[in-house]
Amino acid sequence: LCSPELENILLRLESGGKTAVALAKDKAIVGVMGITDPLRSDSKDAVARLRLLGVDHIVLLTGDNHGTAKALAQEVSLNEIQAELLPEQKLSLINSLKQQHGIVAMVGDGVNDAPALAAADIGIAMGGAGSDTALETADVVLMKDDLSKLPYAIELGKKTALTIKQNIAIALTTKAIFLVLGVFGLTSLWLAILADDGATLVVILNSLRLLRSK
Repeated sequence: LCSPELENILLRLESGGKTAVALAKDKAIVGVMGITDPLRSDSKDAVARLRLLGVDHIVLLTGDNHGTAKALAQEVSLNEIQAELLPEQKLSLINSLKQQHGIVAMVGDGVNDAPALAAADIGIAMGGAGSDTALETADVVLMKDDLSKLPYAIELGKKTALTIKQNIAIALTTKAIFLVLGVFGLTSLWLAILADDGATLVVILNSLRLLRSK
């Protein structure tokens, strides 16, 4: 059993964002260590950019203790924390978040994250540090262990979707115009072919603009 003094030490470490580890000898506590991973330097910027892109609810799901999770959430301004979770609990929470908020993306890199990655609408694995199970389960793999790539991937995805819609509109509009002109005999076959090829070139050039995304 822990003494009140030891309990205070453990709580102080956990509230400071550290995982407390007690060292015992002959069933007696002889020391306590506080272990923590340093916060990624790009974490705050990545969260801020995600919010600018319209991601308004960001949740931390972790197997670590509540004190550590709370300290991290305060530092990077997260909306919600769920701590001391087992893999099946992460899975359950992902399903719950989908019911509450609609489309849910899950970012993870460990074996424990694999079920939640599979359940999310979009599973994103961090390739640099990710386990093989997480990489195989995820829909998207960020090859660099860099959180700044996450908002970039979302922004690029939005630009790609918009470009696809523009290209479809250009192609259909061109065909519709020349179909009407053809019905009234106001165009010729070679002009229709030229317009179709021209629309194809416009679509290609419009798509090439995505190469400028950084």
